[in-house]
Amino acid sequence: MPTTNVGALIERALKTANLSQRTLADATGISQPTLSRIIGGQRAAKMPEIVAIAQATGHTVAQLAGTTTVADRVQCAARSTNESEMQQMREALLHYLELDAYLDDQAVLATV
Repeated sequence: MPTTNVGALIERALKTANLSQRTLADATGISQPTLSRIIGGQRAAKMPEIVAIAQATGHTVAQLAGTTTVADRVQCAARSTNESEMQQMREALLHYLELDAYLDDQAVLATV
């Protein structure tokens, strides 16, 4: 995927999360000039950077990388028993599933 598309997706995530590049830099440890180059398409984002940005903006890695999301492939049914909001439960589940898919892609073995 071209870096400009990833940069545009990251920029959209920043706006959605109502964060500035400086705030994101502070939250992720990625320098603001580096974030600016990634967003502008002059530098490719490394996977650890995408993971940090996803966590800071409340997005998934797949959403920022522009890949098919687990959410597009998964069907789930849940029941709330402690007055949790279903949308929050779904988002938490999808984050874990995205992490699992990322670890599989990186050939990181699960430990028991």
